[in-house]
Amino acid sequence: MKRVHLFISGNVQGVFFRAFVRERAINLGLNGWVKNLEDGRVESVFEGENDKVNRMVELCKKGPSSANIKNINVIKEEVQRERSFVVR
Repeated sequence: MKRVHLFISGNVQGVFFRAFVRERAINLGLNGWVKNLEDGRVESVFEGENDKVNRMVELCKKGPSSANIKNINVIKEEVQRERSFVVR
């Protein structure tokens, strides 16, 4: 099991980024959450199998076609046993 905490910057709000993340995380069987921040970034947490979490990070680097990702800060954390994946 692995948990990562992401801060994603660029053109990531108002472009269906959270819906993109939620759909793909659920399809991969990951738990966690995603939310918009007031400064224009998106924050997200993913928990699950190592390879699936790594795949989700790679998907976030691309985002939906309408997004323009400038930077992703990935922080590894202790697993906290998230129970589902939600948009906050």
